[in-house]
Amino acid sequence: MKIYYPSHLYDSQFRGQLFPLLKPFLKNENFTDAERVRVYGVSEQDFEIVETIEACDVIVLPMSWYYFARTKQMDLAYKFVEEAKQVVKPIWSINNGDFGVKLSKIKNLTVFRQGGYVINNQEGHVGYPSFIQDYLSLNNLKDLYLESNYDEFPKVGFCGQAKFSRVEAVKELTKQVLRNFKNYSGLSKLEPQDLLSNSYLRGSLLKKLEINPKINSLFIKRKQYRAGVTENKETHNTTIQFYNNILESQYVLCVRGAGNFSVRFYETLMMGRIPLYVHTDGYLPLSDEIDWKKHVVWVDYKDRHLIGEILLDFHQKLDQEKLLSIFKKNRTLWEEKLTLSGFFYEQKRILIKNSHGLA
Repeated sequence: MKIYYPSHLYDSQFRGQLFPLLKPFLKNENFTDAERVRVYGVSEQDFEIVETIEACDVIVLPMSWYYFARTKQMDLAYKFVEEAKQVVKPIWSINNGDFGVKLSKIKNLTVFRQGGYVINNQEGHVGYPSFIQDYLSLNNLKDLYLESNYDEFPKVGFCGQAKFSRVEAVKELTKQVLRNFKNYSGLSKLEPQDLLSNSYLRGSLLKKLEINPKINSLFIKRKQYRAGVTENKETHNTTIQFYNNILESQYVLCVRGAGNFSVRFYETLMMGRIPLYVHTDGYLPLSDEIDWKKHVVWVDYKDRHLIGEILLDFHQKLDQEKLLSIFKKNRTLWEEKLTLSGFFYEQKRILIKNSHGLA
């Protein structure tokens, strides 16, 4: 697949806002394709950067919409997108961050995003995963993730920030009201959000699971995000505890954070475990390709008070073989479709299918 991006819109000082598929290719000149495959899983034999818009299969807006909003270059980005539409080719962009940037309706533009709400029915907006490292492979644990015995009582894990406090909830809601006021009054480029205290929601769900005598709760509650660790996070003891908690569990509570998505959701799948997923109308990647309810314990937000009963009903239909089968399917799903390479190979396949009128 041939990719074109407008180099004049690329800002090397903000690589964190770079479109994910460009990161493996916008490297120093000594970076080899073999290194690219090893680090990112993609090759220049499958994704080629071309210099003219006429030669490409897909046009990529190099920086995120959040970047353009923060640097006050939204008009420049819109201008390029409007000009690019004239060649009648797919245009890819990314709307990252917890809240997402408000965008005008633009045909032929795909907006990959994590936050936001499906109910808004924004044309061209689709989910994409959090791209994370393969902890199992990096730590030689792939042979261990299937070492879990089916028990009558399901093992549910959670390691992270959890505050079941009405005072904190009021603080969060107050901030959200002020943020939404800025959004509606035109003082902010960010999208408005549902009035919801994510910390109180998480805390209340953990409490409901803890008091259920038929659920084995393996919870490590932190007062701060990542226990306040800001340096050497990947090798810190708290990170080891985090992944060990997932590995020791069968299910992991996955519920939205400040933004309407959960990174823990993808970490759970990567570890070959089953997300206990509370659906708050968020975007999930490849929703037309993946039957997500076959991979997670699905709890609609309106049914959150029944989270324990829904989990037990799911678990009681399993046995040792069925449990391990879901573990394997979730790990394979992550490897094949939710890594950076897997996700964009899927996008390439979908693009080719659509170009042949087979969608």
